[in-house]
Amino acid sequence: MNYFVTGASGFIGKRFVRKLLTRRDARVFVLMRDASEEKLERLREFCGDTDERIVAVQGDITAEKLGVDPKDIRKLKGKIDHFVHLAAIYDLTADPVDVERANVGGVRNALDFSRAAGVKRFHHVSSIAAAGLYEGVFREDMFEEARHLEHAYFRSKHESERLVRAEKKMAWRIYRPAIVVGDSRTGEMDKIDGPYYFFKLIQKMRHALPQWLPAIGLEGGRINVVPVDFVVDALDYLVAAPDLDGRAFHLTDPAPLRLGEMLNLFARAAHAPQFTLRINAAMFGFIPGALAKGLMSLTPFRRIRKLALHELGLPDDILTFVNYPTRFDSRETHKVLAKGGVKVPRLEDYAWRLWDYWERHLDPDLFLDRSLRGRVAGKRILVTGGSVGIGKAVAHKLAQAGATTIICARDAAALKEAKDEFAAEGLTLHTYSADIADPEACTKFIARLIADHGGIDILVNNAGRSIRRSIEHSYDRLHDLDRTMKVNYIGAVQVAMGFLPGMAERREGHIVNVSSIGVLTNAPRFSAYVASKAALEAWSNCAASEFLDRGVHFTNVNMPLVRTAMTAPTKFYANVPTLDPDEAADLIIDAIIHRQSRVATRLGRAGQVMHALLPNFAHIVMNTAFRMFPETAGKSGAPLPPTADQIAFTQVLRGLHL
Repeated sequence: MNYFVTGASGFIGKRFVRKLLTRRDARVFVLMRDASEEKLERLREFCGDTDERIVAVQGDITAEKLGVDPKDIRKLKGKIDHFVHLAAIYDLTADPVDVERANVGGVRNALDFSRAAGVKRFHHVSSIAAAGLYEGVFREDMFEEARHLEHAYFRSKHESERLVRAEKKMAWRIYRPAIVVGDSRTGEMDKIDGPYYFFKLIQKMRHALPQWLPAIGLEGGRINVVPVDFVVDALDYLVAAPDLDGRAFHLTDPAPLRLGEMLNLFARAAHAPQFTLRINAAMFGFIPGALAKGLMSLTPFRRIRKLALHELGLPDDILTFVNYPTRFDSRETHKVLAKGGVKVPRLEDYAWRLWDYWERHLDPDLFLDRSLRGRVAGKRILVTGGSVGIGKAVAHKLAQAGATTIICARDAAALKEAKDEFAAEGLTLHTYSADIADPEACTKFIARLIADHGGIDILVNNAGRSIRRSIEHSYDRLHDLDRTMKVNYIGAVQVAMGFLPGMAERREGHIVNVSSIGVLTNAPRFSAYVASKAALEAWSNCAASEFLDRGVHFTNVNMPLVRTAMTAPTKFYANVPTLDPDEAADLIIDAIIHRQSRVATRLGRAGQVMHALLPNFAHIVMNTAFRMFPETAGKSGAPLPPTADQIAFTQVLRGLHL
């Protein structure tokens, strides 16, 4: 039995060819735009074709009669039992002109070739997109009923079917696969498509929120997906089965999941929070179409939509398909497939394989240089408060990565010690003695650094002051507010504004503010400290909006409790789980590499959500913590031994300021 296959090097095509070769009498001619020996050997190797039953034919689907040499057509005449047309553009975001040329023109050329070569049976692999956005159940015997074919891809699939249905000289069959995802046994996939577009959003949620935290998501239409192995097995059986000519076959899941159900399935596979509360996207259908189109014609709304979709990693057209209205009746196809033992695997049984393969092989971040060296090599980076603790650990990592590393601090002796330590390792450290809480001294420091280095590319606002004291013990200590504000807010902002003009002019820069988990959780006993960090975050968020189009990024790092000289006076912290400076530095390094707007622990995010949704309950939790832990040490001055309740509480709220 001789087969001619287009698209044989594609994701479905090469698996289909491999399946065909399990038939001992099969010989497969494959159309290749570059029929080089090297490419042919790669295909043969993938298909396990040791006896060379795959034969390459030079050609191009966009050329007349597939661009096949007339001599080759004559050699093939009358020898092809089945022509299987798989080649097409399956990308919803592709240029409409290219889609028309490949999907409609390609079918026209394939039909012309098949007539010239005397093909006996033409098999066209179409798509459920041929139904357009038909509202209701679309049967396999329906075609003209398709609706809403404005999208170029949908229109191309419908028109290509029309060409096949008009064919009079050859027998034909049409196959409409659903959205094809990876192999249900291995998860293997070659591109991001369909539900994969939501994977990055799910991944971001997993990184930001605890798995147990309920999340708000979308509910939409039923999204029909099938694994590639089912499509290949179905095609293999249907192509060879007798008495099926002149029919269309839906290669679809008879029980597709709704969008929200599917997203939850992948969220479970990713160990991410579940979308417990789902908003039905159909409600947006109440917005008059003319109003929606009018709003999207305005530049501000188009820009907001574009930036929002880019941030979530979603294609521009994705919202069109959230409320997918079409159900596909595939009962007749599955009756035929049942005779061959071909059945659609349940998505619930293989979703984890799809997620695992995507995260290991397709995640776009895998193909970007997200290394610290790739981000900072040759960049001028200032770390304030960089002579000890977290700042020193950050500076060390930056210097090792090839950055021009600059630190400032008040203690000249500590600066010299840090510089000598770096030099002993062969690392260069530029040090400046400066008190950023003194406006005049801060101004001179900024001018001196610009004169020496021409400005900076990245600023890490790490210098800070912390005070652990309850409000009832601070009635006469307004100076606590003053001194924390001078360092944590005013000083940090003055340094940032000193270097912002240069960053904006170069249209590149990054300001990282070391904030506190207390800003998200409103930790008691830290009112002065949290207020100063909250002020810095508020300023930073305003600045981020102003400088977004100037190429300057802002990140707030909500640092949990860290064991440093700043926490040393509170002896009770010796019994509390904390980060060490190197672990804390890694949070700042992550901010520098990825430039996200906020870096926080899951506990911090959970606290933020709890204060937003259940503020009274949040106050109960924090008041319990406030009363459970001592203001100071015992009368002897030694730290009191922790109680069982305290130990349990600190383990649950690991990293929280108490």
